[in-house]
Amino acid sequence: MRQPSTARAPQPVNLQSQAADNLRFLRQAMESSGSFTSVPGWGGILMGLSALAAAAAAEWLAPARWLEIWLGDALLAFAIGGGAMARKARVQGVRLSRGVGRRFLLSLTPPLAAAALLTVALTRAGLAELVPATWLLLYGAGVITGGAFSVRLVPMMGACFMALGVAALFAPAAWSNPLLAAGFGGCHLLFGGIIARRYGG
Repeated sequence: MRQPSTARAPQPVNLQSQAADNLRFLRQAMESSGSFTSVPGWGGILMGLSALAAAAAAEWLAPARWLEIWLGDALLAFAIGGGAMARKARVQGVRLSRGVGRRFLLSLTPPLAAAALLTVALTRAGLAELVPATWLLLYGAGVITGGAFSVRLVPMMGACFMALGVAALFAPAAWSNPLLAAGFGGCHLLFGGIIARRYGG
């Protein structure tokens, strides 16, 4: 006489839960392997315009206070760029705290922090004439390293900043303000416009 089977019937698969898990896995994989395209185009344009205004003020209105003027513009540019990047990332559904967005920020931030610390040290040592080259070189280095996780245009922009930084390092001090304008003004306008056109705001 056959004994009744004690095997349990298979439990029904929760398709909704499985689909949610699959979507979560795909989103994490895309965040880890994709390119960071939330670099702000229009934000870069605004940063460029503010830099040109700072250059004009430092050249014509208060040449003796050029460092204070450019420091003020650096804070303004940081607010513009950070806000524009956060807004673009939110529209694209990208998290800046994870995946490729996090790697971009972790690569960009240390050179910028180094530039800020060196600005204090150089100014206290009476070597403020080296600040423009320091800013251009380290900002360019940060954009190149962060751009390794972004579209090709971003590291190209960083290379342009570094080239201007080399020029500022060896050029006469009178060239510092025009070179800062060319970098933080011209490069941001040029590459910001291209990024806005190709990859959105």
